Order: sequence, then structure tokens, then C-alpha cells
Amino acid sequence: MQTTDNPGNDSGRRDFIKKSLAGTAMLSLGGILPSFTPKSYARIIGANEKVRVGMMGVNSRGLALSTNYALQPNCEVISVSDVDTRAAEKCISTVENIQKSKPANIPDFRKALENKDLDALVVAAPDHWHAPAAILASKAGKHVYLEKPCSHNPHEGELLMAVQKKYKNVIQMGNQRRSWPNVAAAIKEVHGGTIGRPYFVKGWYTNNRASIGVGKETAVPSWLDYDLWQGPAPRRAYKDNLIHYNWHWLWNWGTGEALNNGTHMLDLMRWGLQVDYPTRVTSAGGRYRYKDDWETPDTQVINLEFANNTAMTWEGRSCNGRNIEGTSVGVVFYGETGSIQIGEGNNYSIYDLKNKLVKDVKNDFVIDPRNKMNPSQGLDALHIQNFFEGIKKGTALNSDIESGHKSTLLAQLGNIALRSGGALDIDPSNGHIKNNKAAAKLWKREYQKGWEPTV
Repeated sequence: MQTTDNPGNDSGRRDFIKKSLAGTAMLSLGGILPSFTPKSYARIIGANEKVRVGMMGVNSRGLALSTNYALQPNCEVISVSDVDTRAAEKCISTVENIQKSKPANIPDFRKALENKDLDALVVAAPDHWHAPAAILASKAGKHVYLEKPCSHNPHEGELLMAVQKKYKNVIQMGNQRRSWPNVAAAIKEVHGGTIGRPYFVKGWYTNNRASIGVGKETAVPSWLDYDLWQGPAPRRAYKDNLIHYNWHWLWNWGTGEALNNGTHMLDLMRWGLQVDYPTRVTSAGGRYRYKDDWETPDTQVINLEFANNTAMTWEGRSCNGRNIEGTSVGVVFYGETGSIQIGEGNNYSIYDLKNKLVKDVKNDFVIDPRNKMNPSQGLDALHIQNFFEGIKKGTALNSDIESGHKSTLLAQLGNIALRSGGALDIDPSNGHIKNNKAAAKLWKREYQKGWEPTV
């Protein structure tokens, strides 16, 4: 969707978000996303009470989320927490320009949680902080919007589910495609038998990331609280190629491309096939493109089999941007009578068995799936509003923490399989690994003493 509003005009941008939300809600016709009928959205816009949120981790993706939250008419960002003083200052200035009130600068998010006026914490810090921060927020009586992946390892995902059940708060994972209307419509087509029984689905992500080089140990910059940045992770020396972003490719803090971007597609695949935990997982790949500090795979294939005679595969290529099926990211469901492809954005296509295009639903929002900061602001606002409705009205979440854990676990099992020999047998009742001591050691991580998350 194009807009002629001046990007620097805050009121214009806010109006654009309102119109985008309302228009997209109307597309759902009440059947695809029941919580976003025009009538219910009008109630959201008209609400007087704002959800007061604190932002944790506001560099790059966190800044984009802060901007999006500040643009919501029923929200106020009241605190910003980041270990990088530069990122915090930039975010505070950006948010203040949008909402015309200045959020408090509280570097340690744990102090922000002490504020009784805070309703929710938005967690966009590095992966090793996701579950521990969400758990602390839950214990403090706050709701949580948790960027994907919801956890660094399977044990943390189970802790999150237990914490939510104990404290009864709202925890929404940030796999935003769950709230994109045309994506939801595509899944509805899969469930409705448009292609017969779906039995196989493939997903992918491609990019052309550069080498991260070989870092040098050096003094921690004055603008960084490195101890708090590491938090629950075992301490490692600071290197000059770690912060920001390259931590994704180091196991102590990151989870690789499988969880960085694969989580989105694995979630859609699991949603479409209506499965929970697999029976068998295999994975192959490695760090092939460059010789540097990058530890996680830059090329990986994960295969998952399920008890209902279905299977899925995900291919990730971090360092070769050749598209698959014409898109850099996507999924294809294969069924008895045809196939359904969901592309980079809010769009899908249906093909018969002779590969004839029989339906083509276009994307009406501008999407840049390789933009690591803000690929889909207007659409992601729908996911935020679903989070707010869960808080204020008890509306069912499009991605509650149980669902988020199950999808995150698929990627985690793929990584564990790769790191422990290539193949895992799984208990389909709970997702646990069977009869594999080497793999079982990767179910949980080691923590810095005193930082262990608990229920």
C-alpha cells in the first residue's frame, strides 16, 4: 500500500497506521481474524485507556517496534531500556517526536518493571535474553510482547509456558504473520481443503550476508553495559565484531538463521499442517561460505516428520541470495489436488496439479523481508493490536506462548540435530528428544551463576 504522506509528518504517519489497520481489518470480513472486524477495531481506536509499555532492547528491530508502538493511538511508551546509551537516546527522541511525551530512560529493564503504571514489556533484546526477560516481567505482573524466537533453547520455552500458566498474564510472540489477513486467508484455504489433504510443505529464507571477520578482544566501549548485555549468558570477552547483530551467529548468545528467520516460516508450516510436535527431525548444513567467527550454519536444511503422515522442510541460505519460487522467503503447501504458495508479504497463490494458477491474492502492503529492522510496519501493527485486545478484553491471541514455543522448538530441534549427529527421534506428545544423550545436553544451556531463570 502506497501513501503520499510525508514520512516526517508524525500525524500523517499515525493516520496512515490507523487507515492501514482499519482497511486490513475490513479485509478479514470477520472470518479470518475475528478480533479485527471493523466494529471491534472502532472500539480499539475509541478506547480512552492506553496500554502503557516499556521497551527493552531498542537498537534496530527494537527501534522499529518502539516506533510502531508509539504510533498506536491506544498506547503510550513510558520507558526505554537499553544497554547501549546511544540506542536508548535515539529511541527516546524518536518516540517523543511521535507521541509527544518523553519515555523515561531506564537502562536496566528490571528497574522499569518496578513501575506500577507499566502494563507490558516489549522484549527485543538479543535471543539469550528473550525468555529470561519475559519470565522476570511475568513475575512482576506485566504482560509481554516477546520477539521471536521466544527462547534460546527448548528448556526456556517450557519455562515460559509454565510461567504464563502460573501468573496468568498475556504473552504474545512476535511472529507477526499470524496476524496478516491474507496470510491467515491462505492458511484458511489450506484448512478448508482447497488443495485436498496437505501432506508436505517447504519453506525457505535466503540472503547474502557478508563475513563477520575475526574479532579482536578489546576494551568495552563507554556507551555499552556489556555485563548487563550478557545477562544470563556465561561470560565471554568482548570482541569488536560482536555488537550489534553479529551475536546472532554465535551459540553463546544467538540461535542462527533457523531461529532468526526460519521461525516465521516453520510457524506457518506448522499452522497449515495443524501439527504440534514431530516424530523425527534431521538436519544438514554448516558454515561454508567464509572462514571467520561465525559459528552457526550459513547453509542449513531441516526436515521434520509428523505422526499424521505429513512432513516439512526448511532451507536457509544466509550467504547466497538466490530466490526460491521467485521470492527470498516463503512457503509452499503441497496437497492432493494442488498447492498454495505464501510469498514474501501479505499474499498467496493457488495452483492446480498441472501447475496452472487458479487464484492470486495480491499483497497490498509494502514488504521488504530482508530489512532486518522494519520489514512490515503497517501489517505488524495488527499483531500489536491483537496483543492489546488480549490484555484489555481477553481476546484470544494470534500467537500465544504455547503456540510460539511449539514453532520455535521446531527450529531448535533442527539445530540440535545438526549439532549432535544429524538425526533425532522425538516424542510427539511433548517434543522431547528420545534416547540421545548428546542431543539431550543441548535441550538446556549453561547460565551465568546467579542469572538462572526459574518459575
